[in-house]
Amino acid sequence: MASASEHTVALLAEVSSPSSVSLVVQEEYTTDGSLDFHGNPALKHRTGGWRACRSVLATEFCYCLAYNAIASNLVTYLTGVLGQSNIAAARNVSTWQATCFLMPIAGAVVADSYWGRYRTMVVSCSFGVAGMIMTALSAYLPLLVKNGASFTSSSMVSAQESVLFVGLYMIAVGLGGLRPCLMSFGADQFDDGDPSERVHKGSFFNWYVFNMNCASLISSTGIVWVQDHYGWPLGLTIPVAVLAVGLFCLVAASRVYRFQRTRGSPLTRVCQVVVAAVRNFGVEPPADSSLLYQMPEDDGAMKGAQRIDHTTDLRFFDKAASVAVSDKEAAALAPSSPWRLCAVTQVEELKILARMLPLWVTIVFFYAVTAQVSSTFVEQGMAMDAAVGSVRVPPASMSTFDMLTIVVLVPLYDRAFVPVARRLTGREKGLSDLRRIGAGLAMPVLVMAAAATVETVRLRAAPGKISELWQAPQYALVGVGEVLTTIGQLDFFYNQAPAAMKTVCTALGFLAIAAGNYLSSFILTAVQWATTTGGRPGWIPDDLNEGHLDRFFWMIAGLGCLNLMAYVSCAVRYKYRKAC
Repeated sequence: MASASEHTVALLAEVSSPSSVSLVVQEEYTTDGSLDFHGNPALKHRTGGWRACRSVLATEFCYCLAYNAIASNLVTYLTGVLGQSNIAAARNVSTWQATCFLMPIAGAVVADSYWGRYRTMVVSCSFGVAGMIMTALSAYLPLLVKNGASFTSSSMVSAQESVLFVGLYMIAVGLGGLRPCLMSFGADQFDDGDPSERVHKGSFFNWYVFNMNCASLISSTGIVWVQDHYGWPLGLTIPVAVLAVGLFCLVAASRVYRFQRTRGSPLTRVCQVVVAAVRNFGVEPPADSSLLYQMPEDDGAMKGAQRIDHTTDLRFFDKAASVAVSDKEAAALAPSSPWRLCAVTQVEELKILARMLPLWVTIVFFYAVTAQVSSTFVEQGMAMDAAVGSVRVPPASMSTFDMLTIVVLVPLYDRAFVPVARRLTGREKGLSDLRRIGAGLAMPVLVMAAAATVETVRLRAAPGKISELWQAPQYALVGVGEVLTTIGQLDFFYNQAPAAMKTVCTALGFLAIAAGNYLSSFILTAVQWATTTGGRPGWIPDDLNEGHLDRFFWMIAGLGCLNLMAYVSCAVRYKYRKAC
C-alpha cells in the first residue's frame, strides 16, 4: 500500500511538472538500485542509513563480544584445563583463528551468488550459536558425567577436546557467513549516489572497527575475569547468550534494511575471463578499446551490473574480450559461450583483483604479528608477575591495552585527524587508503622490538619478578597498527571492488587475517623444529625461562622490515580504480 502511494506521488509530480520527475524520484528512492524487504525499490526515508546500521552494529557488537570471549582466553583453557603444551596451544589457537578468517571467502561467495547477504547472515549466525553451545558443553562435560559412567582423566580430557574442537570449527563456519556480510551489508545501507549518505559511509568503517573493539575490550576484561574467577562453564555460556541476542537484533530490523540483488558467482566470472584469455591466446587485442566486446545494456547477464571502463595494463586479459569474428557472430557467440568471449566489464573485474593481490600479500604479515597477541604474548605474560597492587590481572586481559588504544584513537582519527588532513591534502578521507595501510605496516617492527626488549629484561630478572604491565607498550602499538592497517585495508578492498564483487573483496580483508594466522602457525612450527634439534629446549619451551622468546621476537621484527619495503614497492605502482 505504501509503495503504491509513493508511486502515486511520483505520477502526480510528472503531471504537474514533467521537468521535476527525476528530482522527485531521486529524492524518494535510492539511486544504487537497492531494494526493500518486499523486493520493491528502496525508499530513502524508510530504509537504510544509520537507522538500519544501528541493528547491524548491534549484531556486530554481540558476535565480536561472543567470539573474543572465547578467542582471548582460549590458550589458557587449552593449557590449564586440557593440559596442552605452550607450543601446541599456540598452534591450535592460531590455526582455529586462521580458519575463522578463512571461511568468510566461502560465505562471501554464497552471499554474492545465491542467498544474498541477509539470508547468509541469519543462517550463519544460527550455526554459530549452535557451535558456541557445543563449546560450552565441553566445559560442562565433567559436571554432567561426574555421577554417571566412570571416565578416566585422560578419556575425559579427550572427550572434552573432541566436543570443544567440533564447537570451535562450527563457530568458524558460522562466522564465515557473518563476518564479510555484516560489513558490506552495513556499507550497503548508504547510497553512493547521495553525497550526504556517501560521507556517512566514509565513517562507517571507522565506527565498525571502533564498535568491534569496544566488544573485544569487554570480553577480554569482564568475561575473561569471569572465566578465571567463576569457572569455564559460566564463562563459555555467556557467549552463547550474547550471540543469540545478536541474532535477534539482526532479524528484528529486517524491514528497514536495503538489499542488493545477487549478481551470480563472482568466482565463475573471474574463471571465465582466465579461460577465455587462454583460448584466445593467438588473438591480438585491438589498439582501439572500443573494439573490445561489450554486452548490450538490455542483456540479461548485465542486469544490475555496473560497467567499468577499460584500462591499458594487464593486456593479456584483454584477449578474453577480443572479438575475432564479426559483430553479428559475436553477439550470437557470447550468450552461449561465456568461456570464450567476455565483456570488458568482466575483464576489468579480474584486473582489479590482480592489482590488489600483491598488496594483499604484504598485508598478510601484519596479521602474523597480531596473532601473537593471543598466543606468545599471553604465554610471555604467564611467566611474569600478574599482580597489580592487590589485584591479579589475567595475562589474556593485557590485550585490554590494545583495545583501549583503538577505542581512543578511532574517534580522534575520525573527528580530529581526518578534517585537518582533508584541508591539507584535499582528499575526502585525509589520507589515501594505501598511505594509511603503509603507516600501519611499520607498527609490527616496533611491536616486536618492544616485546623482545621486555623479554630480555624478564630473562635477566628473577623468575616472576617482572610485572606484566611491562607488556602494555607492545599491546598499545598493536592497537595503533590496527587503527591504520585493519580499517584502511577493509575500506580499501570494499571501495576498490566492483559492485558485483563487494562481499568477496571485503572477504579479502578477512582472508588476509586468516593467512596471517596460518603464517604465524607455520613460523612457530618452523622455529620449534629449527631450535629443538640436538635435545635443546628451543626458543619457545614450556618453561620460557629456559628458552629465548626474545630471539623469536627479533626475528619477526626483521621480517617486518623486509615486508614493509615490499609493500612500499607495490603501493607506488598501484593504480586506483576509476570511479564508475
